[in-house]
Amino acid sequence: MLRYESGTLVLEGTSPPKGLEAVFAFDVRVNLWRAPAYRYPEIVPLLKNRIGANRAPQYRVLALERSAAHAPYLHQLEGLAAWRGSSGRGIVVLPTGAGKTELGLMAMEWASRSTLVVVPTRVLMHQWYAELKAAFPDLPVGLIGDGEHEPFDLAVATYDSAAIHAEKLGNRYGLLIFDEVHHLPTEFYEPAATFSLAPYRLGLTASLERADLRHERLYEYVGPVVYRRAAAELRGGVLADYRIEEVRVELSRAERENYQKALELRNAFLEAQRISLGSLEGWSQFVKLSARTEEGRRAMRAHREASRIATAAPAKLRALGAILARHPGQKVLVFTKENELAYEVSRRYLIPCITHQTHVKERQATLEKFAQGEYRAVVSGNVLNEGINVADASVAVNLSGSAVERELIQRLGRILRRMENKTAVFYEVFTRDTREQRVSERRRGLGQGRSEWPQKPPEPPEVVSQERLLPALSWDELGKD
Repeated sequence: MLRYESGTLVLEGTSPPKGLEAVFAFDVRVNLWRAPAYRYPEIVPLLKNRIGANRAPQYRVLALERSAAHAPYLHQLEGLAAWRGSSGRGIVVLPTGAGKTELGLMAMEWASRSTLVVVPTRVLMHQWYAELKAAFPDLPVGLIGDGEHEPFDLAVATYDSAAIHAEKLGNRYGLLIFDEVHHLPTEFYEPAATFSLAPYRLGLTASLERADLRHERLYEYVGPVVYRRAAAELRGGVLADYRIEEVRVELSRAERENYQKALELRNAFLEAQRISLGSLEGWSQFVKLSARTEEGRRAMRAHREASRIATAAPAKLRALGAILARHPGQKVLVFTKENELAYEVSRRYLIPCITHQTHVKERQATLEKFAQGEYRAVVSGNVLNEGINVADASVAVNLSGSAVERELIQRLGRILRRMENKTAVFYEVFTRDTREQRVSERRRGLGQGRSEWPQKPPEPPEVVSQERLLPALSWDELGKD
């Protein structure tokens, strides 16, 4: 017999057959063989006809048919076909606004199994909840998180709650959909995937790659990247057309002198300690020494002062004022990395501000007023990269950010929802001849032998018709009770 227990598969009455010796390990505590739950799909074919009962899966086969499905775009059909061709396991990378949620609903309809959608924020949890209620009105939809625990056949959970309850949820669902799947590969969140036996897994994201390379771990317990499209390939059709404009601002003479002094102090320390900040290891060493020695603390203070001078240059605020004047009546999103800069923008231009300190109800009220047009601009301290959907927002201003390309993709994606005659504008504002300029170039992929975005999309692949999409495979044929 095969059964599920706390994130593992327990084999009773027999030993693992040839080919599964490395998957199972003998648990001397109970004198039984045990395997990670996520290896269930590869275990099934080799155990068939060897055991009398398969009591591991507790998910159900559902008759899922959407009440009012939209005609899918070509890239959605291609993405679904590629995912199915990978046995219903894999990652689809699509830009924001390209219909990742719709693709998830298509996958649910095809798999026809109990489904858990896992999301990083409460805002996204409630957005998915509304989508599932509208798509499958005859079935109850549960929430797991935000004070709710409803593990129904269709449910939406936050990553936190899915990880906390992973041992109990692990055999309840046949399909896992990980929205913003780049959040998953952390020690805390991974059990949401590894403790589950779900044979079908779909990862959705606009920006998969992580600086720490942990995204590579997803290939084992979610699946490979099966389909990818960039914003430039869908612009002017599925997505709004857009352009990216550089805005270079200057430091004043006094600011430049203070910036150089701070850098010289920091660099003298780094050279003396033979530390290079070009790697995570070098930065880690700098942080450790800054906590141990007075010279290190002075160098770290100088580093932060140089960063502050470049990031919060008054010229940036003047540039923002000019941009706002250039787009009267249009909805504008302003992004910053630092809360202090977001608050300064809010005070100076009387723009509502959302940071991690903003209460949930206040945040929701602000976004609703922005969507309704009562507010024409909102400034965010690094919290609206995900989970905001305002179709007619057409201008974004990036006042400061990290060097990670994912951040640019996410922020640009906030303004790419398609509307008739819409051309989105993304302003990249940075201080000239400072570390900020290098950071901006890195997140746009400049200086690495490639441009920001391809100018022409590639030729579209062969059209995939819905008639060619075969019904879902069955993973439920192992034994009978």
